[in-house]
Amino acid sequence: MNRYPWWKYAILAIALVVGLIYTLPNFFGEAPAVQVSSGKSTLKLTDAVVPQVESALQSAGITADFVQREGNSVRARFADPDTQLKARDAISRALNPDPADPSYIVALNLVSRSPAWLTRLHALPMYLGLDLRGGVHFLLQVDMQGALTKRAETAAGDIRALLREKNIRHAGINRDGQRIEIAFRDAATLESARALLADQQPDLLLSTPAGEPRLVAQIRPDAAKRVQEQALKQNITTLHNRINELGVAEPVIQQQGADRVVVQLPGVQDTAKAKDILGRTATLEVRLVDDSAEAIAALTGSGPVPFGTERYVERGGQPLIVKRQVILTGDNLTDAQPGFDQNHEPAVHLTLNDRGARIFRDVTRENVGKRMAILLFEKGKGEVVTAPVIRDEISGGRVQISGRMTSEEAADTALLLRAGSLAAPMEIIEERTIGPSLGADNIAKGFSSVLYGFIAIAIFMCVYYALFGVFSTLALAFNLLLLVAVLSMLQATLTLPGIAAIALVLGMAIDSNVLINERIREELRNGAAPQTAIHHGYERAFATILDSNVTTLIAGLALLIFGSGPVRGFAVVHCLGILTSMFSSVMFSRALVNLWYGRQKKLKTVAIGQVWRPETDANPAAQA
Repeated sequence: MNRYPWWKYAILAIALVVGLIYTLPNFFGEAPAVQVSSGKSTLKLTDAVVPQVESALQSAGITADFVQREGNSVRARFADPDTQLKARDAISRALNPDPADPSYIVALNLVSRSPAWLTRLHALPMYLGLDLRGGVHFLLQVDMQGALTKRAETAAGDIRALLREKNIRHAGINRDGQRIEIAFRDAATLESARALLADQQPDLLLSTPAGEPRLVAQIRPDAAKRVQEQALKQNITTLHNRINELGVAEPVIQQQGADRVVVQLPGVQDTAKAKDILGRTATLEVRLVDDSAEAIAALTGSGPVPFGTERYVERGGQPLIVKRQVILTGDNLTDAQPGFDQNHEPAVHLTLNDRGARIFRDVTRENVGKRMAILLFEKGKGEVVTAPVIRDEISGGRVQISGRMTSEEAADTALLLRAGSLAAPMEIIEERTIGPSLGADNIAKGFSSVLYGFIAIAIFMCVYYALFGVFSTLALAFNLLLLVAVLSMLQATLTLPGIAAIALVLGMAIDSNVLINERIREELRNGAAPQTAIHHGYERAFATILDSNVTTLIAGLALLIFGSGPVRGFAVVHCLGILTSMFSSVMFSRALVNLWYGRQKKLKTVAIGQVWRPETDANPAAQA
C-alpha cells in the first residue's frame, strides 16, 4: 500500500544529484576579474588575444587564476581586488598602445569561483542582479526633438527628390528645425507640388502663408508621436546589440516613461568603461569613392586631399579618399544577412527601405564602374567596412556586397550593418554605482533571512509533528535545492525581490506538508489503521494541495505577464517555487515515509505528534 516502485526512487535520486550539482556553483561566490572586449565594431576579438593578455600579466609579474575566452570577451580571474587593478593597467598598456584610440575595452568585472569540473558540466551559478552583484546603473534621456529634426531632414531630402523626379521646379528648399519651407515662382507650380506631396508624404502637414508662393511642411502630431516611439525602440535595440556583443552578463535595458531608458550593467564596476560601452553606438553611411587624379595623388602623399573629400582607412589598413556627400545612412537599411553570390563566394545581402532603394537605384545607374564605400562611425571616428565596385544598376532594394571577404568576415559585416545607429541622441542624466561590498552585504542579509526562516519552520514542524515533521523538513530542503538548481540551469537573474520570493516559497511549500500531516491525523482520529491513514492522508490531501497551488500559480503568472523589473523577477521565482514545492511536498516526502514505514506490515503507531481525539475514542491504533 505504502510502497514506491524502484523507478520512482530512481527519479528522486536523479533529481537529488542534479539538484546538488547545479546548486553547488552558487556557493563558491565571485572573484575579481578583468574583462577584455573589442573596442571597435570593425575589430573582432579572437583567440589570439588570450596569449597577449597572458604575456602582459607575466611581464608585470602578476599571476592569474586563469585567462580564457568566454563568448565575445577574454576574462582573467585574480585572487584579490588589488591584483585586479594592477592587472587592468598592465593589460590596457599592452593592448592599447594609443590611449586616445583604444582598440580594446579593458574593464573590471566579477566572475564565478566555480571549479573547472562544474563548468565543464555547464553547471553555472545564477546571474545576480545589480542589487546583489554590484555594477553600474544609468538613466539616459532621449533627445526626442533631435529625432523629429532628423525626420524633418529626411523629409526635406525626399521632397527634393520627388519634385526633381516629377520635374516640378522650385526656388529653393530650406529647413529650419522641424519646419520645411519650399519656395515657388508661381501659384500653379505651388498647387502641383501641394497635390504631389499630399499624396506622397502623408505624414506632413502642408500650409501656405497668405500672399506668398511658399509651401510650409511640418510633421503631423500623430506622425511625430510615432517617430518618437520608433526612435526610442530603435535606441533600445541598438543598445542591446552593442552591450550583448561585449559579453556583459544579463544587462537590463528598459524603457522608463516616454523618453528615458534605464541601463543596468551588473558586475561592471568601472563607470568610465561602462560609459564607453554605451558610447559604442555606430552610425552607418554610404558614400562614393573619389578615384580622380587628385585623389590618387593624395593617396601617394604627393598632393592634398581634394576639396569635398575625406581620407579614411579600410580594414586592411589601406587609405581611401571618400566624398563627403552621404548617399545613404543606416536609417535606410532594414536588414543585412551573410550569404553567397552567384560565384559561390561569401557576400553580404542588404535590404533597403523604399526611399533607400530609390536613391540606390539612381546612384548605381549613374556610377557604374566606380567604388562605393560603406563607412561605420564610432565616437566620431569613421572606418571603411568595405568598398565594392558598382558593376551594374541595382534596383528593387536588394543589394549584394561581395569580393575579397571570408564567410566569417561576411557574417561580421552583416552584424555590424544590422546593429544600426541611434535614431536620436541620448545623454546620461543619472548614474549610480553599487559596489561589490554592498552587493555582498545584500546577499548575506538575504541568505540569512532564508536560513533563519527555514530553521524556524524546521523547529516548529519537528516539535509539532515529530518524525513526520522531520520528513516535512527534509522535503522542504529538497524543494529549496531544486528551486535553486532550476534557477541556475535557466541562468535566471536573482535579485533581492527574488530572494524574498524564495523566503515566501518556503512558507507556501511547508503548507502542503501541514495539510498532509493533518489529514493523516484526521484519519487516525477516525479509527483508521496507521498504514491506511498514511495512504488516505496523502491521496485525499492532494486535491486540496493542487487547488491551492494552482490558484496561487495563476496570481504568479499574472505578475509574470503584466509585471516588469523587480516584480517580474519576483514572479519568476514564485512560479518556479510553486512547481518544485508540489513535487517535493507530495512525492519526496511520501518517498521518505514509505521508506520508513512502508515495509512494516504490523504497524501499530506512527510518530506524528499528539493526535487529539474525543474521549470516547479508545482505539489504540489512533495513538501516536
